[in-house]
This record gives sequence, C-alpha cells and structure tokens, in this order.
Amino acid sequence: MDAETLVQHARRIIKSCQSGSVQGSISEATELFRVYAGEKSAFYVHLTQINRGAPDENLQPYIIDQLEAFIRYVEDGLLGGISLKREAQIDVVSDFLEQASTLLDSEDVHPAGPTVIIGAALEEFLRNWVEEAQLDLQGAKPSIDAYAKVLRKADLITKQDIKDITAWAGLRNHAAHGQWDDVNDKNQVSLMHEGVNLFMRKYAQRAS
Repeated sequence: MDAETLVQHARRIIKSCQSGSVQGSISEATELFRVYAGEKSAFYVHLTQINRGAPDENLQPYIIDQLEAFIRYVEDGLLGGISLKREAQIDVVSDFLEQASTLLDSEDVHPAGPTVIIGAALEEFLRNWVEEAQLDLQGAKPSIDAYAKVLRKADLITKQDIKDITAWAGLRNHAAHGQWDDVNDKNQVSLMHEGVNLFMRKYAQRAS
C-alpha cells in the first residue's frame, strides 16, 4: 500500500471512530499499525496497551490522536523513507525520461533533443535530492556536477556514480550548446537514457 492510500485508510478509520464505532476503529487501527508500522512501533504498542474496557468517550480522542499522528508520520516520509512531495517530484522526472524515450524512438528527431531532456531530468532529480537532504552547495553554481559533488561528499552516491554523472553531464552540455557532432550517436544517447533511469531507480527511495 502506497503512502497516499495509507493516509486515506487512516482518515477513513478516523471518520468511523468519530461516528461512534470506537471498538471497531481500535481493531482496524491496531492492525493498520501492526502491518505498516510494525509491532515494535510506538503506534502499535500504545494501542495494544490501552484499556479497551474504558468508556468510548475516553477512548475516542486517543484513537483519533494516534491516527492523526500516524498520518503526519507517513506524510513526512518517515514510514517509507520518502516524502509524498519527493515522490511527486520523482514522478515528474520520470515523465521527462518517458518523453525522451519517445523522442529516441523517432527517426525524425536528432539525438541532441532527447539528450537535453535526459540531462534536465537528471539535474532535477539531483537538485531535489540535495534540497531534501538540506545540503549546501557552498557557493558553487547550481549544476549537475555541483549537485553530484555535494551528494558524494555526503557519502550518498559512489565514486562510480560520479564518473557516470560526469559523462552524462558532458553529453547534455554538448547538446545544450549545439555541438551536434558530439551527440549524433543515438546508441550513445540511449545508453545515457538507460543509465540515468537505472540511477534514479536505484536512489529514488534513498533520495529523501
């Protein structure tokens, strides 16, 4: 179950609890926490320790408070390792790569076109990651290389990643500056597309 669906499910239980189905809501919330937060989580432990024989009017606000806290926990990206905002950003970048793939399949489009889009997708992915991790560029001009360097310094990517990113950035710069002869090999651009795609998939859950 993805983060958005988890939040919707928790909110449904809150409404059920507010409508008077307190005991049923306790059971649902306990199972939700057990499956998705874990039996060692504070959410699950607290619910298993409550006195279910207490009056519903006393239990209701506590159950709702626990569910609302769980919603905040999920929305802050603490459950799945990635925030909803970051997930949306990654979806947008993935759309860029799909557009590039479509262009690569077209014989009427010069490889420089998809190269620019792939480079833009990579830069956006790295920029969002740097911002999410609250890393400082230390005065460097925002760029693919600058983002990669601070991520490497923070030990978030590997030396091989740096080499790959440098090569991809080079192709992107050739295309962006109209150096067509340096980006006229569609196979090379296809490898760049595949590499960037794999890189993003590898780090998507960590980039938060």
